[in-house]
Amino acid sequence: MEMDAQLLARAIGARVKHERKTRGWTLDRLADTAGISRRMLINVEQGVANPSVATLLHLSEALGVGLPALVEPPSERQAKLTRRGEGALLWSGERGGQARLVAGADRPDNVELWDWSLAPGDRHESTAHTPGTRELLQVQHGILRVHTGEESYELAPGDALSFHGDQPHAYVNDSSETTHFVLTVVEPSLGRSGGKESSHD
Repeated sequence: MEMDAQLLARAIGARVKHERKTRGWTLDRLADTAGISRRMLINVEQGVANPSVATLLHLSEALGVGLPALVEPPSERQAKLTRRGEGALLWSGERGGQARLVAGADRPDNVELWDWSLAPGDRHESTAHTPGTRELLQVQHGILRVHTGEESYELAPGDALSFHGDQPHAYVNDSSETTHFVLTVVEPSLGRSGGKESSHD
């Protein structure tokens, strides 16, 4: 991993471990609740793994905290400025695309703002998110194809799309130029998850 990725992995590991211990949970309990292996969880907490977006989503849902809270340290400031090119790099495509989580909030609902680029031939598959999740995106440059459920949409610069993120979906660039788009994910309050003592326990 490069230095930035190492720092991010350590920050995520420290936050996951802190949230788990705050709840008095064992490694096995969190691994079972999140649906990941114990070995993967240990690697995440030790900061030696570069977890996928799917793994981070499973952990955030299990712990009942928003994804933004897992990838950045708590701050007492009322505003947080993220400059161009900054933000947590959480996905890298095989052909050079990237996805950065550039802003977020987790009260009352979890809201994530992403900066995405897809190189020609890049494709990102996403599993279904929490029931009630909505995704809203707008293409800034290039052509983007979005598959959601049984439907497919082709978007050009300036086009926007909103859809239910609680079903499998994919972002695809099958054009010859890089595609850039911004994405907002709105997920209903994570308080219903197993991460907080509830009727699910």
